[in-house]
Amino acid sequence: MIKEKLMEDLKASMFASLNNEQSSYEKEKANIAKNTIQMIRAKILQTEKDKGIELDDNGITDIIVKEVKDRKVAREEFVKGFRQDLIDQTDYEIVVLERYLPKQLTPQEIADIVVGLYNELEDKSVGSIMKAAKAKIGAGSDGKTIAAIVKEII
Repeated sequence: MIKEKLMEDLKASMFASLNNEQSSYEKEKANIAKNTIQMIRAKILQTEKDKGIELDDNGITDIIVKEVKDRKVAREEFVKGFRQDLIDQTDYEIVVLERYLPKQLTPQEIADIVVGLYNELEDKSVGSIMKAAKAKIGAGSDGKTIAAIVKEII
């Protein structure tokens, strides 16, 4: 399902980047979207080829989550280097990638899940609650946010 959505969005972004009725700003955004989608599709194909399998939506989501994480790390470096052009591009790449991820949970929703897990698990250690929370939340939040909330509650 994500693969089909990526293909549809790739076609739309290719058309938008060639549309002469758009401003150069809109064309640039469409071009960034096109390149980002092409990169994700290439990563999916490479992973499938390397592992000899066809990825399901969960596998594709894992790839996208990693790419978002990598871009957030790169963005921090661009901020240190005062590279506003690269910051803007990276921010938009993240926006494009997040379209394919499940809805991100709010801190309150994560806290509710953590409290529920704390009440139902026998082992109340941070490690066991983190493991259970990450399994339950999945791509609904990043590990850093989950860890901060778990530590705050426990």
